[in-house]
Amino acid sequence: MNIKNILLKKIIFATVIINLFFILSPHQTFPLDVKRKVLDNGLILLISERHNLPVVKVSLGINAGNLMEPAEKAGLSSLVASLLTDGTASRTAEQISESIEFVGGSIGASGGGDYNSASLSVLKKDIALGFELLSDIILHPVFPEDEFEKKKQRVKGSLKAREEDPDFLASREFTKTLFGDHPYGRLISGTAETIDNIKREDLIEFHSTYYVPENSVMSVVGDIEPEEVEKLFDTYFSKWDTKTSMNTSLPQLEANRKKQTIKIDKDLTQATVRLGHVGVSRDNPDYYAISVMNYILGGGGFASRLMQNVREEKGLVYDISSYFNADRQGGSFQVTFQTKNESANVAIEEVLEEIKKIRNNPVTDRELADAKAFLTGSFPMRIETSSRIANFLVAVEFYDLGVGYIDDYPVFINNVLKEDVLRVAKKYLDLGQFILVVVANQDKAGLKDRFE
Repeated sequence: MNIKNILLKKIIFATVIINLFFILSPHQTFPLDVKRKVLDNGLILLISERHNLPVVKVSLGINAGNLMEPAEKAGLSSLVASLLTDGTASRTAEQISESIEFVGGSIGASGGGDYNSASLSVLKKDIALGFELLSDIILHPVFPEDEFEKKKQRVKGSLKAREEDPDFLASREFTKTLFGDHPYGRLISGTAETIDNIKREDLIEFHSTYYVPENSVMSVVGDIEPEEVEKLFDTYFSKWDTKTSMNTSLPQLEANRKKQTIKIDKDLTQATVRLGHVGVSRDNPDYYAISVMNYILGGGGFASRLMQNVREEKGLVYDISSYFNADRQGGSFQVTFQTKNESANVAIEEVLEEIKKIRNNPVTDRELADAKAFLTGSFPMRIETSSRIANFLVAVEFYDLGVGYIDDYPVFINNVLKEDVLRVAKKYLDLGQFILVVVANQDKAGLKDRFE
């Protein structure tokens, strides 16, 4: 038996063991005491005490994602976030880095679609320094011109390099075709052209407009009490002022609902395929039934129908999965896989056949039970560390999932019936309006007429 087959058997065995663990183990979500307070300046503060380790994690979510940037300057939001730690009015990038690394902590920020994030990790004894640095990069960034230009060149270089990645090409074309001119259809990083349109003054204006407390959510998790957090906030964020003139209106989302095929010709031995259509927003009440349905279809790894059929039975792919990407305004359903150019048509046909089956016939009792067990059993892993809890709390707040979400999630999942799975499959899986992107040697792939 060759090494590849040995590794493959080990992967399959490990996956089976993990699935059995979640199915058979008595995992339940543990109580998570969260104190929520809206401060006078409008910021929503979430605090959860965990005194098992002398560490504090802070996550700051800001409603300043790429939804808020103009199309001609796509990438502006991401650049603002990435440059927060590159210098403030009183500290250079090196001083910020040295200060936090000296105490074994970390600080950073990143751009996103629905919102941007900043994070802090520090030992309890160094929490004052941590809050001082965090407040400095949020309140007083200067976006140094030299660092700004370097960052732009790095982003453009990264975009150019990714042009050789078939998965990147497929993802970019899929989202652009599905969402069009809406920000969800753009790269968070922007393009070389839009990045060149961005000036330092744009960064300053964007930060001044959107990096304000009433536009933000902060979660603090770890070895700290609420009174300590509020004192630290008063000390280091007291000058973070409100701005009632801020405009946070969101662009209208009108997703493409027409059947369309995009072929990208590359001299490759394998075809990279994305097939899907419009999905749902995170606040859709059917989200939980959709989660169960998708686990059975293609989200459950080796337990999913797509994996069992297209990989195990037909041997057409090494990996295949489906997922619903649910954001604030909407989302997408996608099936992704790679296969030999010559087997692209057959693999696509098998995917469509599995979608047809789950739309037309009820799932089995075993499939339903396994999906529920895994989804509820794996849920605690999302909040098993202070860092994950901090990020989780910010997301729950931004998506308005409710303070009882941790307790509600397993109830919602367990309440899903076979009839619900069939209903949402019929409603949210559309065989007539899918977008198909195929990056391949198109001569060898020879897509059938029905896919063109």
